[in-house]
Amino acid sequence: MQSLQQKAAEWSGVASADAFSIDETNLFHRLGLQTFVDLSTAFYDRVFADEQLWFRSIFGESKKEDAIQNQYEFFVQRMGGPPLYSQRKGHPALIGRHRPYPVTHQAAERWLHHMEQALDATPGIDPDSRIKMMNFFRHTAFFLVAGDKLKNPAD
Repeated sequence: MQSLQQKAAEWSGVASADAFSIDETNLFHRLGLQTFVDLSTAFYDRVFADEQLWFRSIFGESKKEDAIQNQYEFFVQRMGGPPLYSQRKGHPALIGRHRPYPVTHQAAERWLHHMEQALDATPGIDPDSRIKMMNFFRHTAFFLVAGDKLKNPAD
């Protein structure tokens, strides 16, 4: 059986080395806290306004402000900043935290669609950082799909 990372690389088209190139550069120091807040706000503005009900309903029980905070704190922590997310919520445990939601290939692609638009709309993200972030996001989205397959192996 392939590892979750191998499945993520296969399904996302992003090699693990490219996905984790975010670890070679401290993107938090490069971009600053406000960039991550702005990115997460732009992302969730799009998600909560998505015209596709099936996708919007995945986030139906979330408060937008909480979703924004959870996301930017995770991004800050994962991209070289202080452990804001872990201090408030504990270990990120991405697969476990996403277990209640239908993390399908279609949902991952829709999530990535909104994230790509949010990256484009967020000032101050240089091209190198954008590529590194998008590779990480794409790989991680499909890592979560692979994790979802653990709970629903017949899918």
